[in-house]
Amino acid sequence: MTPAGTLALLHTSPVHVPVFDALRDRHHPGLVLRHLVDEELLVRAREAGPGAVAGSVAAVLAGAVADGADAVLCTCSTLGGVAEDAAASLGVPVLRVDRPMAAEAARARRIVVVAALRSTLEPTVALLAEEFLPTEEALSLEESRRHPSPVTTVVVEGAWERFEAGDREGYLDAVAEAVDRVPVTAGGVVVLAQASMADAAGRTSTPMPVLSSPRPGLAAAAKAAGAAAAGRGRPEGPVRRAPGAPSRHPGKRRSDRPDERRGS
Repeated sequence: MTPAGTLALLHTSPVHVPVFDALRDRHHPGLVLRHLVDEELLVRAREAGPGAVAGSVAAVLAGAVADGADAVLCTCSTLGGVAEDAAASLGVPVLRVDRPMAAEAARARRIVVVAALRSTLEPTVALLAEEFLPTEEALSLEESRRHPSPVTTVVVEGAWERFEAGDREGYLDAVAEAVDRVPVTAGGVVVLAQASMADAAGRTSTPMPVLSSPRPGLAAAAKAAGAAAAGRGRPEGPVRRAPGAPSRHPGKRRSDRPDERRGS
């Protein structure tokens, strides 16, 4: 039997923990999840850009690997790129939750990216550009001018304020309403850029497909974790750290505060 493996998940909001636990229970029983929540990473990335927290993200991921993770999944779209960049030095697969969604969306003729945070738009559009190409190289500026992007973006004004106020229902309703205002295009899809928006898909009435990231992202990460665990022949049970190995990132491992407002 192939080991299910251990998957560490980096979140920027504790609201994602039960979402991914439920998906694991439904689709990937046996997969061990270790949730790492650091809300301040998104706060800092919004203020200074994702690159400003690259070192901190790498440190969190290194701690997860030292604690025995077979793979890591970053559930924050704003930080997904810097998380992937850290993979080379970690020795385990590092995945961003929105890449499988982007790969599916890239097959469409037109894509509308809906986000509640402007800071999410740039990394999401860049990811889609990667998935459009037959190689992993992004388009140059000159190439972009020759080949207009099939991607348009929508920011749901006021939605993030509802999320921060703890009004999850109002947040999801605002996102769904914004999706339903998108003009219907033959061969088009709507991409919900943030994992926190996923449940809005069931509230829409648009005939266009509405794509969200948690389920396909977890499926890809579960496959990677299982393959990595099988490749190393890791026994089941607790993993013993090597002497001198860091136990984990010195920041918050998990948020225990009742205020579950920040996240992507």
